[in-house]
Amino acid sequence: MAAQFQPMIVPTDAELLEAQADLWRHSLCYLTSMALKCAVELGIPTAIHRLGGATTLPNLITELSLPPAKLPFLRRLMRLLATSGVFATDNSSEEGSVYRLSPLSCLLVDGVVVDGNAHQKAIVLATNSRHYVEAASSLAAWFKKDTAVSPFEELHGAALFEESMARLDPESDKIFHEALAAHDNLGISVVLQQCPDMFKGLQSLTDCCGGDGTTAKAIVKAFPHIRCTVLDLPQVINATTAHSAINYVAGDMFKFIPPAQAVLLKLVLHFWNDEDCVKILSQCKKAIPSREEGGKVIIIDIVIGSTSKAMLETELLVDMLMLAVTNGQQRDENEWRKIFTKAGFSGYKIVKKLGPRGIFEVYP
Repeated sequence: MAAQFQPMIVPTDAELLEAQADLWRHSLCYLTSMALKCAVELGIPTAIHRLGGATTLPNLITELSLPPAKLPFLRRLMRLLATSGVFATDNSSEEGSVYRLSPLSCLLVDGVVVDGNAHQKAIVLATNSRHYVEAASSLAAWFKKDTAVSPFEELHGAALFEESMARLDPESDKIFHEALAAHDNLGISVVLQQCPDMFKGLQSLTDCCGGDGTTAKAIVKAFPHIRCTVLDLPQVINATTAHSAINYVAGDMFKFIPPAQAVLLKLVLHFWNDEDCVKILSQCKKAIPSREEGGKVIIIDIVIGSTSKAMLETELLVDMLMLAVTNGQQRDENEWRKIFTKAGFSGYKIVKKLGPRGIFEVYP
């Protein structure tokens, strides 16, 4: 029997025009990402920084050594990026608009260390790379297949951050790891400043997937009494430089986590599905003492559910990124609570919400 369709309520002329404009925006917003990638590849944020933090387009053209004939095209690119908040602009110059660095574009200046990491531009290059974009473009085909691997792995035959990706495209793999480090490390100083009580009583801490130890070094600098261990895969640990206050351990968090009063999982669990998260958290629980002895797991990760529409959209976009390129996901508080319970923890609290990230203390 043919499906019966309900009559559609016809929008008004004004609603149709607004809907069409909204459709254009949704269909074309990828061009904002590509314009941002173009700006990063041209080195526009760094050039504006070299010019004192503000510049006109003719001066920018000269600083970038671009053909003068490209001036009207650069004006169109910068107009979009300024409207999107990547740059700030005003019309105070007789030569036309003056473009300045915004807080966002400050993150993209070469050689300027922001919160312990100078490579935020790698996030732009990674998320707009051919491998990421093609994986996202293959979502419809992926949904029709009975497969357990991510669209990224299904399409490219390689998994993100694994040896298979290094074999497939070493240069892209390097950028992806730089983006991962930038994503992980930015924000730790804010956490230490705004949540000091979370660390004051600790004697020891294990940072799971701690990479080169950037986070652990920041913790030890702020709280010298804490003995920090960094756990990561052998290929990561072997590439690190020794640090007198950090104990580096090569291993697999699914099998063993070095014992400590607290275990830190900073932007780790969103790369894994619920089943794997429970396995990781179960190992964390084995590594810490009882709640009465100060045992806890500190989790810093995205929590979906911001009241700000713009922040909520960011949280959901990062969740879609996880869907496209990993087997993980972003979670709302109820979803976090479920995996904590399944892993055998007795309770938790959200210490603070910093942007899209929530800071959890989870108790055995």
